[in-house]
Amino acid sequence: MTHHSSRLPRRGLLFTAALGVLSLLPLPPAHAAASAPRPTTPSERSTDAYLNVVRDDPRLLRRFAEAMPKGGDLHNHLSGAVSTEYLIELAAEDGLCVDTATMTAVTPPCGPGTRPAADARTDRAFHDALVREWSMQDFPPDGNGHDHFFDTFGKFGEVTWRHRGKLLSAVADDVVRNNQFYLETMVSPASESAKKLAGQVGWDADLARLHGKLTADGKLDALVAEARKEADDGDAEFRAASRCGSRQARPGCGLQVRWISQVSRGSSPERVFTQMALGMRLAERDPRFVAVNLVQPEDWDSSLRDYSLQMRMVRYLRTVYPKAHVTLHAGELWPGLVKPADLKFHIAEAVDVAGAERVGHGVDLVHEDGWQRTARTMADREVAVEVPFSSNAQILGVRGADHPFTTYRAYGVPVVLATDDPGVSRIDISHEYAYAARTYGLSYPELKDLARASLEYAFLPGQSLWRGNPTREGYAVVAACRGEEPGRAPRGAACLRLLAGSPKAAVEWRQEGAFLHFERTVGMVR
Repeated sequence: MTHHSSRLPRRGLLFTAALGVLSLLPLPPAHAAASAPRPTTPSERSTDAYLNVVRDDPRLLRRFAEAMPKGGDLHNHLSGAVSTEYLIELAAEDGLCVDTATMTAVTPPCGPGTRPAADARTDRAFHDALVREWSMQDFPPDGNGHDHFFDTFGKFGEVTWRHRGKLLSAVADDVVRNNQFYLETMVSPASESAKKLAGQVGWDADLARLHGKLTADGKLDALVAEARKEADDGDAEFRAASRCGSRQARPGCGLQVRWISQVSRGSSPERVFTQMALGMRLAERDPRFVAVNLVQPEDWDSSLRDYSLQMRMVRYLRTVYPKAHVTLHAGELWPGLVKPADLKFHIAEAVDVAGAERVGHGVDLVHEDGWQRTARTMADREVAVEVPFSSNAQILGVRGADHPFTTYRAYGVPVVLATDDPGVSRIDISHEYAYAARTYGLSYPELKDLARASLEYAFLPGQSLWRGNPTREGYAVVAACRGEEPGRAPRGAACLRLLAGSPKAAVEWRQEGAFLHFERTVGMVR
């Protein structure tokens, strides 16, 4: 877990550390600042007063963050979200083996140099060694967190592909326990078949012609059907594991979940394009899927080489599949990790070329050419940035004043807190909110608006409960619900119609009700 001993200033000069040199950046015009004070209610002020009392008490701050409603998690990889202990148990249940040289799960039989994963049930030292190899547990602060973090996925990959439904069951329970109402999580649909099809079709620099080759003779539609069958099987496994519909139903049964299709950015151009086309076609054919995203390290040689090409791929496919959403890992880089030239354009191209609706990480913002223009563009278009503090600290070593969190907020860019891979990172969303409160001195109304943003910028269908650009203008209800108190029983016919017809507005209204309860009972948190 990451810690920062001192809180940062909330207003005034914007502090950004880069390459060990502290630079003072003037704030943008006041009308753009997301941190500008807004009117507060008496219950918000009393809750904020309580937060100020517990802010420096780790135990009480943790309880506060757990109890606070926190919207949704929009940046979450399913395979990296489940606890490592549960992965070890699944490996044992499946009779898998562990290569003792690399601590990688492999298929049976367990020959020389391997041992049964089930041994971890009785051999505590073996169990603990697996936890350390499959997560960031006890990872030394001066070690190579980047490589260790990404290497974990290959080590437990033989476990995770088999049990999408069971993984979701465990993760959904954690999301609900942390007082969240919505989850967007990433998987790789029809992964092996997409790889095979890409190899058959090969590369064609004419993207329209390449897309035509993929769709000819129903080839891409066959992948869509396979992906939907995977989702059906996962849904059935989830319902069984969570006992949904029974008296013993687990908490996650009531969680709204949507899938984001992962694209392996380090792969060959033809495979990347095939995965993109599959994910976007799937998002238009199946409401369970909403978007595509590029995954794998952004600093790999192949990722750097093909970055601009991949942005053009997204731009083209958006003309073919305009209803599919796009959120992109971009700017998960830092000086010293890549050459200076590679720090100059990734976020800008994700926004300007690919037309990303959200950006994941966005850590190297101030190292990009014309970053102020990019920040203003993101604010104007309401392109949200997904911020997983722990992941950024573990992978890039970026935390506290080095992180562009305050820069994005100062420019009015929508910010949502996220977990990324909470199982690998050994954290949860409550940890991220507590970190934000402690490190950046955020008030309760500021934390509340972060939680609201995580639903406002979710890829949920339907009209929002909030009007205009709420990051800049504040969270004011739309005309249909004017005069209502969000979270209480609606009275007007127009508001009732909105909530009945819009999944997004409905979950936002539900969160407002949870805020009312939290603010009434926060003093009881102990």
